[in-house]
Amino acid sequence: MKFVIFGLSVSSSWGNGHATLWRGLCRALIRRGHEIHFFERDVPYYAEHRDMTEIPGGHLHLYPAWEDVSNVARKHLTDADVGMVTSYCPDALAATGLVLDSRAACRCFYDLDTGVTLNHLNAGRSVDYLGPRGLQDFDLVLSYVGGKALQGLQTRLGARRVAPLYGSVDPEFHCPVPGLDRYIGDLSYLGTYSDDRQPVLEALFIEPARRMPERRFLLGGAMYPKSFPWTSNIHFVRHLPPEEHPAFYSSSRLTLNVTRPAMAEMGYCPSGRLFEAAACGVPLLSDWFEGLDYFFEPGSEILIAATTEEAISAIQLSGDELSTMALRARQRTLECHTAEIRARELEAVIMSGRACESVKV
Repeated sequence: MKFVIFGLSVSSSWGNGHATLWRGLCRALIRRGHEIHFFERDVPYYAEHRDMTEIPGGHLHLYPAWEDVSNVARKHLTDADVGMVTSYCPDALAATGLVLDSRAACRCFYDLDTGVTLNHLNAGRSVDYLGPRGLQDFDLVLSYVGGKALQGLQTRLGARRVAPLYGSVDPEFHCPVPGLDRYIGDLSYLGTYSDDRQPVLEALFIEPARRMPERRFLLGGAMYPKSFPWTSNIHFVRHLPPEEHPAFYSSSRLTLNVTRPAMAEMGYCPSGRLFEAAACGVPLLSDWFEGLDYFFEPGSEILIAATTEEAISAIQLSGDELSTMALRARQRTLECHTAEIRARELEAVIMSGRACESVKV
């Protein structure tokens, strides 16, 4: 199939979780024989931190302004099997108009931020990447979040056909590698700063660091403010390019996942970081959200903490206990959560829609 995608950024992972997901999914789709065209507005913020300039085997269309690329995009959509717009695409409204007016066999919207989308609507705020008709004109709406979020997309935005397409990992990229001294830590956390994640980060990462001064804590990410409550044993890596992620994880005795509240409210919202860390063979510690046990088995493949005391207990587990858990999580990830598996799931949901259309005709 030919995919024409209008997204946020695949070329820069700086403060952008979309990039890692798309890189793995594009690689998997291309390996499976599909043609990929990804349209990305070339904004200064991402241009200054660009860590990929092409999609191997695919086509990356970087453009300065929509009017410079609209004719090219329209041409590619004339014979596209899938025309897709994603959340936080800077030109989502213009791209939506183009996709919906096109002859693409499947006109699709992929919300990689479903919890945020629905939370904004519930609070009466507008959503920049959605037009006045919501999602009712798309043939298919994909959601990074499952559970009750799928119903929300139907009832609040008029989506006619919805399906989850969860995060994933490319195990050829994220895999166990030798650890590096600069990334050694008893507990690590990798993520962009966010106000809404801060209370959980305080409870499960910062306060354990205060109470365990003999332990080493490592935090990697972007956009952390000067007012962040650092301790002497929290070591900071300002930004990690994707190629450094495996070494970062592989150097950790245990790594933490923190879920954004808007996503946790929906449930079934695994961060791609969970799958990446598990594929690298590092034990997982996470806050809880409904449906987490659909992806990993608590106590066997992942540790769950709601309090500082529970986080400290996890850190104090023996190396053998943590290693056994990490092996189980890695095996589960390779069997259920790779980009290859998500590519097959995407193919299946697209083709099942075509079958339904054939029956209607």
